[in-house]
Amino acid sequence: MKRLLKFLLLNHSDRLLLIKTFFLLWLIHIGLWLLPFGQLQQLLAQLSQPNPKVSQTTISKITWAVDISTKFVPGAKCLPRALTCKVLMTRRGYSAELRIGVAKDEAGKLQAHAWIENQGKVVIGYLTNLSSYTPLPSLPRNRL
Repeated sequence: MKRLLKFLLLNHSDRLLLIKTFFLLWLIHIGLWLLPFGQLQQLLAQLSQPNPKVSQTTISKITWAVDISTKFVPGAKCLPRALTCKVLMTRRGYSAELRIGVAKDEAGKLQAHAWIENQGKVVIGYLTNLSSYTPLPSLPRNRL
């Protein structure tokens, strides 16, 4: 009940952003399970087209909406979060670069992590040990 009250007390644009982000995160999370990654990339590229009709939102507000929505999407880890953030940022005209990096943990097991950068700064997906991840080559811009 407390969460519902907090939601209702948000201004209209924040509520709308949160609802859109929640559904987009769910769709991406499910899409990662059901679709080949290339096909999902193509769909997300279509959704990511800059749209001047979309209300201008700050990057911090977008990451806030992704962070909140993640609490209600079980199993949504770094990749669906990063993809959601990228779609929302790109749609609003921001530059957003999807970065995927790999590292080995203490046991030698391969680990992967996804994050979004804007102008060389991590927007979402920051980890204290992010520098230990070796970034893979970026995906072509027209793909996502």
